[in-house]
Amino acid sequence: MRALRILLIVMAILVGIFVVIDRIAVNIAEGEAADRLKATENLATTPDVSINGFPFLTQLAGGTLDEVEVGIEDYEAGTGDGAKKIRIADLRADMHGVDFSTDFSSAVADSATGTATIAYDELLKTAKSEPGRVAPGITARVVGLSDGGNGKVKVEVEATVLGTKLPKPVAVLSSVAVVDGDTVRVKADAVPEFGGVQIVESSLRQITDFEQRIDGLPGGIRLDRVEAAQDGVEITVKGSDVRLVG
Repeated sequence: MRALRILLIVMAILVGIFVVIDRIAVNIAEGEAADRLKATENLATTPDVSINGFPFLTQLAGGTLDEVEVGIEDYEAGTGDGAKKIRIADLRADMHGVDFSTDFSSAVADSATGTATIAYDELLKTAKSEPGRVAPGITARVVGLSDGGNGKVKVEVEATVLGTKLPKPVAVLSSVAVVDGDTVRVKADAVPEFGGVQIVESSLRQITDFEQRIDGLPGGIRLDRVEAAQDGVEITVKGSDVRLVG
């Protein structure tokens, strides 16, 4: 019995040592992966990288990680318009089946899903912020975007009729959708009226409706779904064969 007790104590100590070594190894790997990702994506700050699954050392030996979570606080995505960028906030991606090289110089995930937010002030930069003519003597422009409830965006349109600005903007509810995997579309459910004046719908939609292309997301992930929320437009992203680094 004494020998068995000693054996159990030794095994418990060895398991404890293995767990400590495993956690030290995963912390080192997370730091290295975060540094590589920062350099690859030219990020201003170091992203959060969490390697899930236990034990890590057996995953390391196999060359494939079960799950890697990546968090980027602020990411500047492309817009398809040269140097123009749009800021994506709180980008979170969950990578599965990540194959990597031994020095972490390359890492590719079988699949990835995630979420992010585009603040309304960022999306507003795409809207028709300069006055546009919608009818003889009438100009209009978008001056505000906010949460309209039930997944809708409230678009505030300011109008000037015969040289006189209306006392307050007219609000319309708009639907948001993803188009072609890389574009957020904002489209008014119904066009507004200004002072009871009937305006050709197509003219008004040149003001109220707009699109924002978003490309160059990390690893080639693409937009999947979009919905209006309190702090901005929440997007869901997904991808396959997503390259984290290398």
